[in-house]
This record gives sequence, structure tokens and C-alpha cells, in this order.
Amino acid sequence: MKRQIAYYHDKLLRDGSATDDRLALLVQDDGIISRGPDDLCRLGQSILEALGSSALVLARPPLGLDTWLLYGAGSASALIPPDSETRTFLHDIPLLRRDELIADPVATMVARLGQRKGILVEGIGLIAVGPLTVEQAYVNYSSLFHALFVKTLHDLLQRSCGPQEKALLCAVRNWTLPLTTSGLQFRNETALQGRDAIWQEMTRVGRYTVEQRLVDSFFGNISCRDQAEIHISQTAASLDALEGCIDPVPFNNSTTCGITASSELLTHRRIYEQTDARTILHGHPKFAVVLSMHCTTTDCGIDDCWRDCPQVRDCLGTPIVAGEVGAGGLADKVVPVMANNGAAIVYGHGVFTTGRSDFAEAFMRLQQIEQACRDDYFRRVSANC
Repeated sequence: MKRQIAYYHDKLLRDGSATDDRLALLVQDDGIISRGPDDLCRLGQSILEALGSSALVLARPPLGLDTWLLYGAGSASALIPPDSETRTFLHDIPLLRRDELIADPVATMVARLGQRKGILVEGIGLIAVGPLTVEQAYVNYSSLFHALFVKTLHDLLQRSCGPQEKALLCAVRNWTLPLTTSGLQFRNETALQGRDAIWQEMTRVGRYTVEQRLVDSFFGNISCRDQAEIHISQTAASLDALEGCIDPVPFNNSTTCGITASSELLTHRRIYEQTDARTILHGHPKFAVVLSMHCTTTDCGIDDCWRDCPQVRDCLGTPIVAGEVGAGGLADKVVPVMANNGAAIVYGHGVFTTGRSDFAEAFMRLQQIEQACRDDYFRRVSANC
């Protein structure tokens, strides 16, 4: 169990979603095993014992996101980021301020955690719960951080830029990793033949997407077409740990392998059926997600833009479509717009890219779209400063 805690502790640091000095992980085993600063571990132990769950992550998110968002929330009791993860996975993120914790802080936090996967607490940061495993606590924390990061960047697009905003933008610039293919290796079309070679390459490229922060948590998926099969990552699989988590799904549905495959299997299948793609990569790069939600159209009469918008918008040459994620809901929207450049952005969700012969093309397209979105984002916010 200590090894598992160390694995997810280090993973959160590599993700850039926490800092070592304010990060604690706790797991209920025969007793409570913890790692992190003493004050956070003591608080986490009290919460874990009262909550009856198996694991917790307590961490102060980097860049001062917690302070920024709590200040901007006014008197609201929860944040509702507009990204896809929040809508489908988190619903909202409850807020607790210091004055709400005076009487019985642990009981107050436990009450909120009993209703949601995580909360944002003034002076502490994010607390994410794992009902059964430390892996669940990691997934929930990672999802919370992604939602809050995206909300922060989205909010900055809507307001004028003062000293605080400038400082935050500078911190965000420093937080982002350079996108590069230097040192990365890809199998060419000739070498990408046979199940073993395909699975090894999917595992390697999946790890690349996580290392370059092009996907968060266990979201995102990857696949490769090979004769009569689609090799695709399983649902809830982490793209940097795909060993044993790839399904071979026949095009003719002659087996039940698709039961555990990614929820976007239908979208992948349709792309392969209607384009010349050999590989597909789906990530959630933050700046592309932010710009996909930035729309200046007013009075269009649509409330649920992420689901109901009929327009195909453009983001620096890549089409943006709306659509409900999971269970194949994107297939009808994504596939028709991918013919021109092998890429599409889904409103508030992420990016699909394809390669005609190998994963190098799909990966570099994903990088290029995110880099273009980064550059355009900072150009837009700088114009307000």
C-alpha cells in the first residue's frame, strides 16, 4: 500500500496538479497509512475516520488557483465550471470558507464530501475522496484540478487584466510545459503491424500524451485499426499505464470485447469507417478546451451550448463541434468534420486527431493544435492587459 501511495503522490507532482510541500495522501488499510505534511495528514485522518471511505487526497493546487477562485466566487456555495468533466463527472465543486469551519470543521467537510467527489476549502485547498481505492482519490483530484484550471483560464478571457491577473498569467506560462517531439520515438507504418507491436506503440504514445499534459486523469483514449480489428484503450484506463488495458474489438462485433472498451468506441469506429485514418488519439489539452468554450455569439436561444449548438465553429483552422460525450454521442458530430485536416475539437471536452499511417501524425497534430491554442489564448488575454 505504501508503494501505491508513493506512485500516486509522484504522479500528482508530475501532472503539475500539486506541490510536494502541500500534498497529502491517506489510505485506510489495517490502519491509516499516510504520506505528506503532518498537519494535512492529521486533518485527513480525522476526515477519513468520520467519512468511512478508503482514501483521500488533500492538496493546495499550484498557481494560487484556490485563492483566486474562492475570491471570485463571491457568496456562491459551489463552483460550476463549464467543462465536460464537471458536467458528466463532478456536477459541481462545493466551496467551504473559513467562517463555515469555526464550529466543527471536520463534520462540515465530511458532510460536503459525502455528497461530492471533492471540495475546495479555504486555507487548505482541494480534498478528494476515494470511496474504495487511492486510485479513485487520485482520479477525483486530477479531475477537480483540470476543471478549476480550465475555469480560471476561461474566466480570465472574460475580464480586464489588472496586477493580479498579470501575476496569474505569468504563473500559468511558467506552469505549462514546452510541447516537443524531441527524444520521442514512433513506429512507422511498416513496424506497426501485429497485435504486440500495436499494443506496445499505443502504450508508449499514451504515456507521451500524459507526460506532455495533453490529457488529465483517466480521461482520453487511443486506438489503432488493424485489418478487421480496432485496438482501443479500455474505459477508465490511464493513458500512461495501458499495459493490460487495451481491447481488440472486431469491426463486425463478433465478440464481446467492446464491453470494456472506451465509451468513445463508436466515434472511433465511425472515423475508421468513413476516413482513411489508421490511428486515433483523443486528449484533453487545457488551452484547446478553454478556447472551444469561448464564443462571442449572443442571443442564439441555446442554453446547453455544449450539447445543442448546431454550428461548426472554427478554432485556428480546426473545427469545433458540440455533442454529448460518452456512449457514442459524439460520433454523428465529430466524424463529418474530420475529413479536411484529420482533427476536431469538442466543445468543453477535448481534441480528436488521426494519423493515416502511424501515431506520429496523430500525436503531432494534437501538439500543434494545443500549441496554437496556447499562443492564441495568451494573445487574447494580453490584449486585455
